[in-house]
Amino acid sequence: MRVSYVSAICATAVLAGLAGCGRGLSSSSIPANGAAKRLSGTSSPIQHVVIMVQENRTFNNLFATYPGADGTTTATVAAEPQCSPPINAGSLPLTKTSLVLPYDLNHKYAGFKTGFDKGRMDGFDKIKKQTGRPECYAPYVYTDPSQIQPYWSMAQQYTLAEHMFTTHGSSSFAAHQDLIRGGTQISKQYSLIDDPGSTVWGCDAKPHARTSLITASDKVLVGKGPFPCSNAFPDQSYGYNTLRDLLDAKGLSWRYYVPKIGVNYGNLLDAFDVIAPVRYGSEWGTNVEWPQTAILSDISAGSLAAVTWVIPSEPDSDHPDEKVDHGPAWVASVVNAIGESPFWDSTAIVVVWDDWGGLYDNFPPPQYPFGELGFRVPALIISPYAKAGHISTTTYEFGSILRYIEENWNLGSLGTSDARANSLIDSFDYNQPPIQFQPITSELRKSYFLHEKPSLHPPDDDF
Repeated sequence: MRVSYVSAICATAVLAGLAGCGRGLSSSSIPANGAAKRLSGTSSPIQHVVIMVQENRTFNNLFATYPGADGTTTATVAAEPQCSPPINAGSLPLTKTSLVLPYDLNHKYAGFKTGFDKGRMDGFDKIKKQTGRPECYAPYVYTDPSQIQPYWSMAQQYTLAEHMFTTHGSSSFAAHQDLIRGGTQISKQYSLIDDPGSTVWGCDAKPHARTSLITASDKVLVGKGPFPCSNAFPDQSYGYNTLRDLLDAKGLSWRYYVPKIGVNYGNLLDAFDVIAPVRYGSEWGTNVEWPQTAILSDISAGSLAAVTWVIPSEPDSDHPDEKVDHGPAWVASVVNAIGESPFWDSTAIVVVWDDWGGLYDNFPPPQYPFGELGFRVPALIISPYAKAGHISTTTYEFGSILRYIEENWNLGSLGTSDARANSLIDSFDYNQPPIQFQPITSELRKSYFLHEKPSLHPPDDDF
């Protein structure tokens, strides 16, 4: 295992209040390809950034055996005598499994702390199920590479970021907020954590829904937070801005493609359902667009926003405990649609998984206040200017994605995790000959997803 001493030094610096640690190269300082078209505010060849958000996998679960990567097929474990057979302290081989896992696992903040075990990364067997029994052997699995070949093909052709950490050691609600704003802090004292106790997460939640909070000292207050809509947050002067605010201020386009769950249940996994000015404004149903497959139609019609988020439906999400998993083919269909379009020459695609899903990972994350950072998740950086066949060892977090976007268009900073994070810029080489797109082979094509029947299930049911 390679340990990043820079990460530890930067973590200490941030806690001490030092500025500037972890700041990557500005995209404006990189010589651009002179032949590329330009959007106002950017000097780079990248005019479009697409963020594809998959569900609930650690880096080690998908890339344990990827050549040259920080993965393992053997875990270090703490003793858990309640398991059958009992688990003794020491090492435990991981089990190779299908991508379709038959169970869901606890991946709330308390589970993270147990698995993390003060950086020893040996407590995953001791994480408690809803029944109070330990998870035992269930987290210690990795996915058969033959079932995720599209992901490995993308990594082989472009850049695999092996040290991408989630902002929070938590589940999907906080993670999806982090991917649009870099953090969930709602006051100087509190951040949002875990899920609001309902599968309806945002302004459409039932009146009784309440968020949970975490303090700077990592104390969790379950159900003690506000209603999950930004106009209900207690300190309006603190602000709860997202990347949407920076993009709108510059007149740059954005789209958020998401499954429509239905008016009775709200839009689960729709991060902008939490943002009252969007939910109750003209951007709802326009910038926030459903169904998620509309991105494929829009690309065909010659339309791609400057910044795009793509949220999958339940069968295509990689979420454990589903009957099928078409996630690799879904991601490949969107990547192929862009790669075979005129947008390829000016686009960067970031494929990332929103949280750890309760699954084992072997690399300890740096720690900051408010329950940050969480475990590693996979990240693929796909672009004609991504470093080809590269494994990035830079410490990234979700704020790294936002920082790259902010610097690419000179948007300014949200002042959340983007302020401390390394930009993704070092995974690009704007001076290299652009990579010619080669279609990603997968078992299902774009036409399948365009005609896929809407799922009657939410893409995440963690509550």
